[in-house]
Amino acid sequence: MATKNSATAVASGENSEKIWLKSYNPTVPAVLPPLTHGSVADILIESCRNYASKPAFLLMGKSITYAQVDTESAALAAYLQSLGLAKGARVALMMPNVLQYPVAILATLRAGYTVVNVNPLYTPRELEHQLNDSGAETIIIIENFATTLQTVLSKTKIKNIIVTGVGDMLGLKGNIVNFVLRHVKKVVPAYSLPGQVRFNAAVSA
Repeated sequence: MATKNSATAVASGENSEKIWLKSYNPTVPAVLPPLTHGSVADILIESCRNYASKPAFLLMGKSITYAQVDTESAALAAYLQSLGLAKGARVALMMPNVLQYPVAILATLRAGYTVVNVNPLYTPRELEHQLNDSGAETIIIIENFATTLQTVLSKTKIKNIIVTGVGDMLGLKGNIVNFVLRHVKKVVPAYSLPGQVRFNAAVSA
């Protein structure tokens, strides 16, 4: 049991040797220098520019470079800002692992907003809760699950809707992919989302 004097010494910082430092590799500094980046977005943007020509993501045989991620996300970020969203506004991303997903994440961050990840397999009830709990007013959603949003849209605060298809960033091949998913495999149920904007149109705008 510690005596009163020893407890006081520990509380005041005496005899509090940082013994864990003895286990550090000699190449690991005990104290890290101040961060040189102001945000996660800054780190990602710098990485995109440092590795601009290298492939960043691959889907269905189509890859996009870090430079493309930088360019596309900057364009989408500008579109999001044009919507007049308040700083830190929540932007819901309801997509699987498509090329649009990392672009949308970086776009949201570099525009000064907060990413709200939404499971595309959510039921209407789960989606309604997630959107209202987060306070999201904007959503970027894969068209395969647009009917889920349609079901609960009136019960949420969503004002801005950006819809994307799986093939939207696959070039010419993407048109075929979207056609097959919509009309052959029929995994894109008919939906109606007033005021929706297509992902590629938002980037182009």
